[in-house]
Amino acid sequence: MGSEGPSVITVHVTGFKKFHGVTENPTETIVSNLKGFMQKKGLPKGLVLGSCNILETAGQGALAPLYQILESAVARPNSDSKSSGQVIWIHFGVNSGATSFAIEHQAVNEATFRCPDELGWKPQKVPIIPSDRDISQTRETSLPVIEITKALANMGYDVMPSDDAGRFVCNYVYYHSLRFAEQHGNKSLFVHVPLFSTIHEETQMQFAASLLEVLASL
Repeated sequence: MGSEGPSVITVHVTGFKKFHGVTENPTETIVSNLKGFMQKKGLPKGLVLGSCNILETAGQGALAPLYQILESAVARPNSDSKSSGQVIWIHFGVNSGATSFAIEHQAVNEATFRCPDELGWKPQKVPIIPSDRDISQTRETSLPVIEITKALANMGYDVMPSDDAGRFVCNYVYYHSLRFAEQHGNKSLFVHVPLFSTIHEETQMQFAASLLEVLASL
């Protein structure tokens, strides 16, 4: 009987559209193609790939669609995971200067954008959640970042743990997602990837698939 087996993990994934200095965001390609890629490769046992959405690379102005995506997954969970499983959010973002993958351990309650986001907002030292005390407040993922990183490194990927997701839109979305996950009993993880010119598309797709495999094995 299914209820006697291991609990099901439902993973929902987001990526970002283009933004200042990055005309083609690799995470838009990764997330848009992930379902098709996993259909060919095969999903890890006990894992369901839920929604795959592309977010506007914007902070405050994009909150409504972000929360609509987050809340829809909670409102209509996978039937298997509703009673016995868990929901994990994976947010992919690009670090155009990176040469490796980074698993982000935390987000900081500070929005200080180096350039305007795609809706023209450029906050400086603004708290993301004003009620969360000051801009030095952090929220940490409940997933085992070191364990995940080691597992991926053992698979041959150039990957490292990170305690700094920046102060731009990636950090902004991650902070909101971590807060939402905590409130709803979910888990959230942010992953920074390089440009395709640094690590090519096929390897990045394999990396995303391997991450799902690692999460299924936790």
